[in-house]
Amino acid sequence: MMILPQLPLYAIAIICGLLSFVVTRLAMPKIIKKLEDADIVGKDIHKSWKPVVAEMGGFGILFGFTLGMFSGIYMHDIIAFPLVIVLVVILLVGIIGIVDDLLALSSKEKFFLLFLAGLPLIWAAPSNVGLLYLITIPIALSIGSNLTNMLAGLNGIESGLGVISMASLTIACIILGKYDVTIISMSMLGALIAFLYYNRYPAEIFPGDTGTLIIGAAVVCIAFIGRVKLIALIVLMPNIIDAALKFYSAGVMNRSQQKPTQLNDEGKLVRPEVGFKSLIRLILRKPIAEKDAVKVIWAIGLVFGIIGILVALIMPGMIENQTLMNFLQIKEMLYHVG
Repeated sequence: MMILPQLPLYAIAIICGLLSFVVTRLAMPKIIKKLEDADIVGKDIHKSWKPVVAEMGGFGILFGFTLGMFSGIYMHDIIAFPLVIVLVVILLVGIIGIVDDLLALSSKEKFFLLFLAGLPLIWAAPSNVGLLYLITIPIALSIGSNLTNMLAGLNGIESGLGVISMASLTIACIILGKYDVTIISMSMLGALIAFLYYNRYPAEIFPGDTGTLIIGAAVVCIAFIGRVKLIALIVLMPNIIDAALKFYSAGVMNRSQQKPTQLNDEGKLVRPEVGFKSLIRLILRKPIAEKDAVKVIWAIGLVFGIIGILVALIMPGMIENQTLMNFLQIKEMLYHVG
């Protein structure tokens, strides 16, 4: 039975976003207290006084997102199946994040487990696609989740970039008339905005892998469900640039091999004389305060978010371009390989 059939999809998406925001906002103080009582904490090494901060706060994002998605499923059962698939995938990724936060999985273990978590997305793929397209879905989910997990470590950087990417995807999907996937993006957006209040400088809680992994997973789910893969790729460009710099300079690293960004005597961030390259260290050509470094990263994310929105605006007109049409025909052929 369809509940509240008179509500349009965009209205349902707004309700889902508001619900996820309120739930996360109300739950976070209790979650912070519980994590501190359980000694699930870590030192904030980017401050001279090294405050102890609750970790694994992504559980609050996951909690708000889950209830937001449940409300969407309850209010519009025609699109319930893909929404349930996405919810299952995000919950699986969240569980992997919890395990990683507690046990510190290796890069290979994490990649494989995330690949398995992405397999349910295959059931939401179009029925006429080939094996090659299907196998790229869980691979993309594993890669996307790791990308948002790598550009991290400063107060508010992960959740802030998540807010920007989800807001950009929401606007782009509205422009393209893909209102069904805005239920996913709005549910995650509401939870991230609420979480950012506690994660911004000076942070009261860190998202941990529980939070960072599900942001990338949500972007990939939206990309495949809404068929907005190009726009998703654009909004993830800060993470892609960061990963490319790290791979180019140091290859695949485990956390034990990574050296943190350092502080000078004035309490400003400075990059180590030796070590891997990253987007953050690219910014640290001169000492800069942590909150200012985060704002620069957010600004970069905002630029790519705006580019993604502009691409959505010009997409309908691009269909008339013959060169693009030839490319799309080739891409369509690849969908059916295998």
